[in-house]
Amino acid sequence: MIIGSTTEQSSSYDNLEEMSVHELLLNMNSEDKKVALAVEKSIVQIEPLVNEIVKKFKQGGRLFYIGAGTSGRLGVLDASECPPTYGVPDNWVIGLIAGGDGALRKAVENAEDDLEQAWLDLKTYDINSKDVLIGIAASGRTPYVIGGLREANKHKIITGCITCNAGSEVAKEAKFPVEVVVGPEFVTGSTRMKSGTAQKLALNMISTSVMVKLGRVKGNKMVDMQLSNEKLVERGTNMVASELGVEKQLAEELLLKYKSVRAAVDQYRKLHK
Repeated sequence: MIIGSTTEQSSSYDNLEEMSVHELLLNMNSEDKKVALAVEKSIVQIEPLVNEIVKKFKQGGRLFYIGAGTSGRLGVLDASECPPTYGVPDNWVIGLIAGGDGALRKAVENAEDDLEQAWLDLKTYDINSKDVLIGIAASGRTPYVIGGLREANKHKIITGCITCNAGSEVAKEAKFPVEVVVGPEFVTGSTRMKSGTAQKLALNMISTSVMVKLGRVKGNKMVDMQLSNEKLVERGTNMVASELGVEKQLAEELLLKYKSVRAAVDQYRKLHK
C-alpha cells in the first residue's frame, strides 16, 4: 500500500470469492452510495474551476482533459459527448489519453509514466493561455498528468484536476484542484470503480455547467444537439412542437430544414412576428 493513498487502501470487504452474486452486488452498491456524497463535498472546489472555464471560453479558449487508463478514457468520453449534446465544435473540448487513441481500447505499457509526453501531446493542439487544462488521475500521482499540468503552469495556462486522494502531487500542481475522496475500493486498488464513478460525476457537472452558462441549453432543453439519429430527430421535433405550439409534422419540417431546435424556433418566430 502507498502511504497516504486512500485509493490503495485495503477494501473494507474480504473473501470476495466466497460471496454470493447477491452479496457481491449488494456490497458494491453500498460502496457506490458513498460516491455522490463525496462529490457533494467537492462542489466548493468544482465551482471556481467552472467559473474559470466559462471565462476562458468567452475569451475564445478551449478545455483540455489529460489522463491515463480509466481516467483518460473518462476525459475522452466527456469531450466526445459535448459536440453531439450541445452542438459545439469538436475542438472546444479535447480529451487526451496517455498512449494515444489506441489506449482507449487496450492498455499501452508505461504510457502513463512519461513526464514529458502530455505536454508534447498538448502542443500539437497549440494549447495556449486562453485555454484550460484539467488533469484527471484517481491516484493523484500519474507522471503523464503531473508533467502536463506542470508545463501548462509554466505557460500561464489555467490548470485544474480531478483526483480521489487528498494532498496528491497532481492536486499540488493544479491551480484549481478537485479532490473527491471516495475511500477504499471494493476490489482493492481498482479505481475504475468508485473513483471512476466519482470522476465521471465531476466531469458531468463541469461540462454541463459550462455549457449551460455558455447558452447551449434553453430552459432545460438541448436546443443545439446534433440530429444524428431518428431518436434525436423525434426528441427535437417534440421540443419544437412544444415550444411553438404547432403540429408535429410542421415541427419536424422546420427542424430538418434548419438543422437544430434553436434555429427552427428562432426562424419560425422571425417569419411569424
